[in-house]
Amino acid sequence: MTNPTSALLVKPIHLVPSAARLTTPLAQHLRKALRGDVLFDAASRGRYSTDASIYQIMPVGVVVPRDQDDLRTALEIARSEKVPLLARGAGTSQCGQTVGEALVIDTSKWLNNIVDFDAEARTVTVEPGVVLDHLNAWLKPHGLWFPVDVSTAAQCTIGGMAGNNSCGSRSIEYGNMVHNVEAIDAILADGSEAHFASLRNAPQGARLQQIVEGVRQIAQRERDEIVARVPKVLRRVAGYNIDLFDCQNPRAYTDDGVANLAHLLVGSESTLAFSRQLTLKLAPLPAHKRRSAWSTSRPSGRRWISRSASSS
Repeated sequence: MTNPTSALLVKPIHLVPSAARLTTPLAQHLRKALRGDVLFDAASRGRYSTDASIYQIMPVGVVVPRDQDDLRTALEIARSEKVPLLARGAGTSQCGQTVGEALVIDTSKWLNNIVDFDAEARTVTVEPGVVLDHLNAWLKPHGLWFPVDVSTAAQCTIGGMAGNNSCGSRSIEYGNMVHNVEAIDAILADGSEAHFASLRNAPQGARLQQIVEGVRQIAQRERDEIVARVPKVLRRVAGYNIDLFDCQNPRAYTDDGVANLAHLLVGSESTLAFSRQLTLKLAPLPAHKRRSAWSTSRPSGRRWISRSASSS
């Protein structure tokens, strides 16, 4: 028998969007200007308040740009409204890099196209929301792959990998993101766009030339401190790669020894610029695969095969 008194004490919970949040000037401005998703309701902001880390911070709102024009417009509005920005891909970061009290820009839904491919030069240009496994599936018929082989390959995006200088299980052989990013086309805080690439060619545009000269002066002025204090480790995300002119990494950043300005953005966690597309260096698929040493000791007679491992 139901107790009528206790029934009155149980009140239904109605989850409704916050009207105040939905009608903020920023939300209204973004909705009028963009074709992509503009998410300012409590449920959406709650979803984006966490990633794979232990941290939780409610964002100001979320924008999912439909294309590059949407991205530019969203950044322009955020700049005019003086709202901080936070780039986000799959949210697989384990140190809270993709959560913050900012306008989150999610590139994973629509900014995930392959822009250009050169099989002979072994390069591919992609938008930041491309998932690593999807890229490698596309490259496989061409006998190539992007070898920064991280454990979250089925979810992580190329933009996020560049942001935190991902490495992966084969980084000793192939290097980290900093060793495999050829160029980055980025949007700067003032809205200008720049092509960050090898300094074999003179940088184009007054703003980029100013950046190059400024970074070079800092590197020269602080050369002794950089040599003395920058850790000589393969994977480093403890600050900006200010050593691009005098590499302190055990593996050279470039094959020709010429500094590449794109490497300043790798590992910068979207604090210097917003990467709208990235050009990557590719490697041939390994010609052979082999069983790992522990495969024969697994129970039930199952054969466990390692992921693409070179026979050498």
